Amino acid sequence: MRYGGFNMAERLEPGPFNPDVLADYYEEFKNFTIGAKTDRDFLQLTAVRNSRYPYAAGALTWVTSIVEAKKPGWRDAHLRQVVELMHLLGSPLAQSGPDEDFERKNWRTVPSEDGVGSRRVFNVRDYSEGLEGLFWRNIFGAPFVKLFGSRLDAIPAGQRQALDGGLVLVQPYELPTQAMTPEGDAAEARLITTLGPESFFDLPTLTRPTRVPDLSLLSPAS
Repeated sequence: MRYGGFNMAERLEPGPFNPDVLADYYEEFKNFTIGAKTDRDFLQLTAVRNSRYPYAAGALTWVTSIVEAKKPGWRDAHLRQVVELMHLLGSPLAQSGPDEDFERKNWRTVPSEDGVGSRRVFNVRDYSEGLEGLFWRNIFGAPFVKLFGSRLDAIPAGQRQALDGGLVLVQPYELPTQAMTPEGDAAEARLITTLGPESFFDLPTLTRPTRVPDLSLLSPAS
């Protein structure tokens, strides 16, 4: 099993798992990526330290094959595990979907300021600025439940589910493979209209959200 930075250049020794190895690496570099033997499943923890943005606290990213989501049992386990992680980390937001969908909604390419080449810029820095869009699964904690209010109740029951601890799942379609299809995009657009488009980044017009969650109850990153 490999671990380390994005290239995962280190290897865990055979035998019982020793969490201290990962803890020591994280303490030094403030991030780690660990990959399964199959090189198909990855877990990445990235922290932000000394950020000028109070809620830029980092991210926990779980990557696996999209084929797994075809199995109902896997989808049930995935939802349960993500909810447990949100409670453990105190996270107000979790999003799941194809990597390409995150790429197209989170980032865009613009000309460089010096006129030579181009550079990537984010559409929404973090959830304090609103949401970049909807994905296959969107699990909202208290700040977003408060932001959307009764609009959540207007979402069809098949696309909304109340979860433990006051979390709410909003799921436009059944499978992540439906993302980035005309039908999937249309389902997302309908739910965004219901929840209020002013809370979402509008990619065609590059319009930033004007309604954002109240994060005063969360602890700022330190």
